[in-house]
Parts: sequence; C-alpha cells; structure tokens
Amino acid sequence: MHTDAGGQPYDADLMAAVTELGAALRDLVDASVTTTVPAAELRAAAADARAVTARLAAAQRPPTQLPALDDPLAFRRVYSPVSGVGSALAPPLVMRKVGTEVVGEAVLGPAYEGPPGFVHGGVSSLLMDQLLGTAAIAAGLWGMTVRLELDYRRPVPLSTPLVLRARVTEAAGRTCVVTGTIATAEAPDRTLVEARGVFVMPREELLADYFGGITDATGRHTPPGRPTDATALAEEA
Repeated sequence: MHTDAGGQPYDADLMAAVTELGAALRDLVDASVTTTVPAAELRAAAADARAVTARLAAAQRPPTQLPALDDPLAFRRVYSPVSGVGSALAPPLVMRKVGTEVVGEAVLGPAYEGPPGFVHGGVSSLLMDQLLGTAAIAAGLWGMTVRLELDYRRPVPLSTPLVLRARVTEAAGRTCVVTGTIATAEAPDRTLVEARGVFVMPREELLADYFGGITDATGRHTPPGRPTDATALAEEA
C-alpha cells in the first residue's frame, strides 16, 4: 500500500496498472486518428477493441461510487478527463502549486485537433476549467464553475509542450474569481489563451442534493469540498 501526503492508503500495484492502461489507451486513440491502414485492418482492430471492452466490463462500479484509487483529500481523481492518469481522454494535465499559482503542463496530440495542426478551442476551455478550479481548491476555496470566459489570442499548437497557469484574483464569501493562461513551454510569456472563471461553493442543502449519494469504494459517504483539499496539491518551493 502507498499513501499520498494527507491522503488515504491505496494499492500501488493497482495504481501502476491503471496508469499503464491509461497510457496504452491514449496511444491507441492517437494511433486511431492518424492511421492509414486499409479497411480490413481497421475491422480487425475494431474486433480486438470490442474484446478488450468486454474484458474490462466484466466487473464495474456503480456511477455513485468513486473509483477505488480516488481520494478527494489527496486530490486524486484517476479517471478525470483532464488530469486522470487512467483516462483515455486526458492528455493528462499534470498540475503543481508554485507560490500563489497552480501550474499545469500538458502535450495535446492529434486526437485534440480542431483547425488543422492546432488544438480544438473546446479542449482549451476544458483544460482551463480544470486548472482554474484546481487553483481555487489550492487556495482553500473549493467551488463549482458558474462562469467561464476565454479569450483565444493565438491558436494552440498540437504536439507541443504547453504550460498553463492560474491564480485566485478575488474572493468573497462562497465566491472566488480565478484567472489563467495557456502558453507554450518554449515561449511561456507569449499568451495563447486567457481565461477567467467564477467558482461558487454550493450551499449545504445543494451539496447534499448534488452529492448526497456519492460514496468511496468502502461505502463511506465522500462529498467534495472539504477544507483540507487545499493541502493536497503537490507544491514546488
């Protein structure tokens, strides 16, 4: 068993296996959108994919149960479509706290293409929503997105190391405002995308309505938004 700082023990072998599968699935997705093999090979690959799907579907958790490896206290969501190491959809975005900012790094491959050679604008929005929300959590201000605004200043290139930054700029009561940017790692001061998000902590009755049925793998009720979430993000001196 392994334990993250501030979190619960988890099965390190299972984590390694989930991470390995996630990486393999992302490679598969990239290959599927760039392949030029003939139709017969595509049909054979589809049959193989259906066989793997059946194998994984043999045992599944209910939608109200968090994955066994997830721990909100340790800010660990292994199947997040943005940052999850086990997700076929995630780049994944790797985040850390640096001073008052949260910094993210990612490389977006051909599966994320919008205009030829560039990232789809909706993907940039998805990443910024995650990063801005994480910056709010890192500041002890967990909330749900109520507004997200983006200015697309320049197209974001595919298959290029990116650096994303976010920080809380305003906070009052249950509401906070977070701003952020996307740039390339090679030119971090040349902003490609700017974002501004407003996050609000739901009232207690809404939290119960939204998340009252959510449990962890042991059946324990596990709502989001615990104050200790602020200590969970890896911090860089």
